[in-house]
Amino acid sequence: MAVLSSHTLNSVDGTHAGGIRLSLIQINGNNRKVLIDSATDEGGRFKETVELSESDTTTSFEMVLQTGEYFARQPLPQSGMQILKEVVVRFEMPEADGAYHIPFMLAPNSYSVWLSS
Repeated sequence: MAVLSSHTLNSVDGTHAGGIRLSLIQINGNNRKVLIDSATDEGGRFKETVELSESDTTTSFEMVLQTGEYFARQPLPQSGMQILKEVVVRFEMPEADGAYHIPFMLAPNSYSVWLSS
């Protein structure tokens, strides 16, 4: 089984971004299948196993974070419109038993993401 994990940080105030709803969607042609519907823990972390077949290693996946909901709950000064409501990252998991860690730095209208091993 593959391991998918993430750590989300609020780059506005430097805290862990806990309670962000997220989903993992498998994309195969025009078909989309939700594999995980979860949330980050209070430390901003997420970790789940994903059962992948050999054919799954050639498909794409999307991790979707509901950042609009998260920032609406934060006691941050409102300095304009928040137009970024979710963050979508499309990636592949080429090894059925691999470990994939995708950390995020999040702000109301921007984000940074990378793959960490």
